[in-house]
Amino acid sequence: MSVEHRDDQFEDRLGAALRNAGGAFDADRAALVAGGETRGRRLRTRRRTAVVSGAAAIALVGVGGALITPWGGDGSGQRSVGAAGTTVGPGDATGTPTGASTGTATSPAVSGDQLLDIFKGLLPEGKLSEVDARGTDSKQGPAVYAVFDDGKGAGALSLGFGRVAPGSDRARQATTCPDTAFVPYDDCARSTLPGGSVLMILKGYQYADRRVDTKLWEAVLVTPDGGQLTMSEWNAAAEKDVPISRPEPPLSSGQLKTFVTDPAWLRAVNALPEASQPQESPGAPPEMEKGALLTTLTGLLPQGLHVFRKGPEESGYGYVVVDDGKGKSFVQINVQPNMKDVEDELFGEGSGAVTLPDGVKVVVRQGAGDDKGKGLVMRTADAIWPDGLRVVVSAFNSASQITGPTRDNPALTLDQLKKIATDSKWQQLQPVPN
Repeated sequence: MSVEHRDDQFEDRLGAALRNAGGAFDADRAALVAGGETRGRRLRTRRRTAVVSGAAAIALVGVGGALITPWGGDGSGQRSVGAAGTTVGPGDATGTPTGASTGTATSPAVSGDQLLDIFKGLLPEGKLSEVDARGTDSKQGPAVYAVFDDGKGAGALSLGFGRVAPGSDRARQATTCPDTAFVPYDDCARSTLPGGSVLMILKGYQYADRRVDTKLWEAVLVTPDGGQLTMSEWNAAAEKDVPISRPEPPLSSGQLKTFVTDPAWLRAVNALPEASQPQESPGAPPEMEKGALLTTLTGLLPQGLHVFRKGPEESGYGYVVVDDGKGKSFVQINVQPNMKDVEDELFGEGSGAVTLPDGVKVVVRQGAGDDKGKGLVMRTADAIWPDGLRVVVSAFNSASQITGPTRDNPALTLDQLKKIATDSKWQQLQPVPN
């Protein structure tokens, strides 16, 4: 499955209006990380918000975070093999290596043929086809791809390699089970192995909206020194555009664990440059106190709403699921400082924005909450303060952004969302610059 194919799939997931900005953040597209994770968040925010004014409801999913996943995935229900390198497919000669590795390698290069020999030796009995591999000296990064058939149907396999900075957020995120509000899966297990490596095995799906029930299972291993392997497998002969060929992917959880933890892979991982520690960029805004975002949001909710669930906070984003007795409703908040540079684009002439007496500009919208015909409704209030603080709060008529409607309309009205987005408490949350 070529890198170009993955890009097609990427756009399918949220439509061209939303995710051309590249916000899936597979490591293939994570050059932002090389410049510092905080700077990356800032740049991603800028690119997301630039989309909002013209793409109405679905664009705000990008602002909100269905795809700002704290596990390094892309919101599709798949965790890209690129998270540990790049994906390789039959005849593929393109791709982009992980952007955060700037150190020196500790082992000699390992060729694609050598990687393929190890790959074949660790698989159970069966037939391989459409085999392709890249070595550690490839500009696109090392990877192995094959279609495997054990007599029970063909399944695509893809193995990627990479490095992450030991102890970094990126290392943690790589093995963190995703939030089910954004990614559907049947099972996810995270474990620390003898020696300190961390393994996550995720049994999920190719598409978050389950429009096709292609299963995607992955094993992600991060070693104590930052080596990363990702083995992905499907219950079809390719990631997309082919029929499901077997009930489940070829390898069981136990086989995936055995595969990625085999010491033979260490030579390949050690042949990759060590990842540099992420650095704060000069002038990067400080993070708000953890927990403050959702505490403030829940405190501003109208009376009569029961908070059924709180999601994790991540880089100025959070969500809650509320219920007023008429069905669950997903409510998300995104707080973005220093957004003056997009004010004219998002709140200027033709945007429908109004200016309040305190100088806050606010625009409200209601529209489709998805582009797959699920019938989701999203209401949004988008506000910007004179100092550039931007607050976007949205409510859906569903319990998540990947499931169907639970009610006719979101639990909050546009006026209620507007009141939340323009409340002065958001200003009080801004940390004092260092």
